[in-house]
Amino acid sequence: MDVKTEVLGMINDLFLEDVSDMMDEDLFDAGVLDSMGTVELVLEIEAKFNIKVPVSEMGRDDWNTANKIIEGIKELQNA
Repeated sequence: MDVKTEVLGMINDLFLEDVSDMMDEDLFDAGVLDSMGTVELVLEIEAKFNIKVPVSEMGRDDWNTANKIIEGIKELQNA
């Protein structure tokens, strides 16, 4: 399973946004994510990747770009 492809697909499905050309752009500033959207995305990530995202990992600065989300998932998979 390719984490990048899955995450981009989830963001597209949940928020109807293709962020593949803005991997390092702040998704909150771009209007893609908000607090409720973050919760939705984390629930999808936990289900899809069979991981638990600790609340301490969910800070805006920690998961505010597609690349940071992908890296965060990879770190949790390898923990």
